[in-house]
Amino acid sequence: MKLLVVEDDEFILESIKCVLEEEFQVDVSMNGEEGLFLAKQDIYDLIILDIMLPDMDGFSILKNLKAVGINTPVLLLSAKGAADDRIKGLSLGADDYLTKPFHIEELVLRVKAILRRYGQIHEENSVSFMELSLIHRTKQVFIKDEEIKMQVKQFNLLEYLILNEGTILLKEQIYDRIWGLESDTTLEIVEVYIHNIRKKLMKYGYDKYIKTIRGVGYLLQETEK
Repeated sequence: MKLLVVEDDEFILESIKCVLEEEFQVDVSMNGEEGLFLAKQDIYDLIILDIMLPDMDGFSILKNLKAVGINTPVLLLSAKGAADDRIKGLSLGADDYLTKPFHIEELVLRVKAILRRYGQIHEENSVSFMELSLIHRTKQVFIKDEEIKMQVKQFNLLEYLILNEGTILLKEQIYDRIWGLESDTTLEIVEVYIHNIRKKLMKYGYDKYIKTIRGVGYLLQETEK
């Protein structure tokens, strides 16, 4: 799973990033305009968003995201403890609110609680599709009780497909999510990885569930259509 942290305090940003990277992929930004640009790529499972930011505040970012139909869960951070800020943030569509200073352990617990609420993780931090299960912490893939060895990026791509079951993912969207906006590899790498994942799933008949939408992207879907 991939998280975005938008925070202008470098110490707080690095502390959050360091802890979350133990379990998640993490992108960061230290200003509002860049944070909004990244969030609009719609490749994140959750956004941790500071309210007080250079260029554009967290409330404005939240409004912009909702206006273009991006409903990524948002955890707001603020040094302000006023009730009206909490109310404003939640009324704009934020999922939770944490006031600085906070214990990093509480932040992690709130992040996981939000992800569980949206069905992104379960108690074992795993996701599944039919009898295919992925354990995020250990990067293990199983069909029934048999383990399938996969590279980290193969695991991340398959996890992304499962988290978006039934939704067409653009090739560019997959590329940005798995390789990152600043990667110097080419878009064709997505096709290569999809091909390799299918080969590993073919023995179990699961390759057929990863469907190619010609000229658009890919879709994980159980039913034949």
